[in-house]
Amino acid sequence: MLILRRSEVERLLDVDELIEALAAAMSDLSAGRASSPPRVAAQIQERDAFFAAMPAHVPSADALTSKLVSVFPHNTTLPTHQAVIAAFDPDTGEPTAFLDGTAITALRTAAGSALATRLLAREDATTLAILGTGVQARAHAQAVPRVRAFTEIRIAGRDPEKAEALAAEIGATAARSFEEACAGADVVCATTHADEPVVVREHLSPGTHVTSVGFNPTGREVDAATVRDALVAVESRASALAPVPAGSLDLADANADDVVEIGELLDGRREGRTSPDELTLYKSVGVAVQDAAAAMLVLRAALEQGAGLEVDIQD
Repeated sequence: MLILRRSEVERLLDVDELIEALAAAMSDLSAGRASSPPRVAAQIQERDAFFAAMPAHVPSADALTSKLVSVFPHNTTLPTHQAVIAAFDPDTGEPTAFLDGTAITALRTAAGSALATRLLAREDATTLAILGTGVQARAHAQAVPRVRAFTEIRIAGRDPEKAEALAAEIGATAARSFEEACAGADVVCATTHADEPVVVREHLSPGTHVTSVGFNPTGREVDAATVRDALVAVESRASALAPVPAGSLDLADANADDVVEIGELLDGRREGRTSPDELTLYKSVGVAVQDAAAAMLVLRAALEQGAGLEVDIQD
């Protein structure tokens, strides 16, 4: 069994390759070729946290994996999302690898937003607003500019000092508020743990594309008016529209028939943006096929480069 540390995962995972791998996995999922049941989660109520299991089989990635992930939103010195991924041989069921899933969760989430942005944002998008200052904000700043030629990136957060620091780190501009960051932005990436919407319909310009990856079991990151007015895309209707914590409270009022899946857009079975002024929204809850596709990229790179530690757990 191959064991891979977080630093190795971060070094081995190529974001451009990941975006393409996610596209194949999303197509597999929407076409019914992949198996990825909605996550099962145990609640830790006294910590406002949960612990989830996310198994998947993805033929395009030749992947059979399961992620175990904890979400502790009040962590300050540790990441709010921490995870491990176990990989198995899809032909025999034999366990083959065990790797850090925290870095994979961060990067595959941002790469999913990049894929949705490539599919739904206007081709001439030049201004990116990132709402939040944590791990996902950094990951989105790394991944989303790979699919559009942004000339301006804005950062906004509840803590102005953190927004200034992140903006300086990545060469962006710090906005004084979420509203200021969204004003005139072509793409808005919400990456917060907000319990009140940071994406507000009246703050968005015509034609904006919004991605939302934040999760709070008691609140929404995106207001109901934005969901009402937008073309809404998700990884999986079964997952996104499931009850919290498997699904998203942001989409509680959404009509399932109007919600499209990323895989359906890729395969041409559902229509995406139809006009320059159309508002589009990608709401991510995270699906296991993304973790599986990312893990396989890491494992193949590890085998090519001789990375990781081999152990015999059956000895």
